[in-house]
Amino acid sequence: MLNCALRKKNKMEDDKRSKKLKATGNRKGSYKVFLNELLDGSFMTKDVMRRNAGLLLLVVGLTIVYISNHYAVIMRLSEIDSLQKELTEAKYEALTRTSDLMRESRQSFVQDMITQKGLLLENSTIPPYTIAKEIEEK
Repeated sequence: MLNCALRKKNKMEDDKRSKKLKATGNRKGSYKVFLNELLDGSFMTKDVMRRNAGLLLLVVGLTIVYISNHYAVIMRLSEIDSLQKELTEAKYEALTRTSDLMRESRQSFVQDMITQKGLLLENSTIPPYTIAKEIEEK
């Protein structure tokens, strides 16, 4: 009962303020009134706010979705960046391994290893030749 009486009183005061502002045409006063209503929370009881409450909730919800989506994109970009760095390191490692293998498989390197280990192997003086296989006709 008391709450209802306070609402009626606030509504009457708001109506008086708005009529006074319309009559005087004082725009600077309207900013002060709006700021006062914003700070004390009485703007929430106006019909405009009640009618647009759904729209306000929609805007707040979409803002939350936008912020969360932006955060997810930033996290994914960070992950992509770290994976790119890891891939580059793996490529360099593979290149190093390939060059080591090529160096160790050269004939001069193999020959040096044989002499270091003291094996009694020598280079062949006879050139290699291919064995041809004849195809039988049916």
